[in-house]
Amino acid sequence: MEFLQQNWLWAALAAASGAWLLFDMIRQAGDKSLLSPVAATLLINREDAVLVDLRAQGEFDQGHLPNARHLPLGELAQRSAALEKFRERPLILYCATGSRSASAIATLKKAGFTRLYTLRGGIFEWEKAGQPVSRKRK
Repeated sequence: MEFLQQNWLWAALAAASGAWLLFDMIRQAGDKSLLSPVAATLLINREDAVLVDLRAQGEFDQGHLPNARHLPLGELAQRSAALEKFRERPLILYCATGSRSASAIATLKKAGFTRLYTLRGGIFEWEKAGQPVSRKRK
């Protein structure tokens, strides 16, 4: 108890960070559009999902998911017609860490796409999970 009294700030910080992690975990559990690398692989294999890389050209050239289509986020609204032939298939959107994918999903929803998913953690989590990365240029 004496330790907590002397280090109350650190204890409060630990409690707050633990609460935030718990909140984030609960929030993500309810969001079925966020896919882990394993769930994304299953969707690709079972339903022929299409991978869409939203990163800039330089990032894409450094490595991307195999067979991914490159469509930078800044060009998505103008070039969403390029995805029209995949309207009935699931689309898995990804970037470096997953942050750009949310705005891309909003853009594609406005264009009428319904089967949209985000790769949780982006290519960073994909590589961390030991999944393959291609460095081939299309």
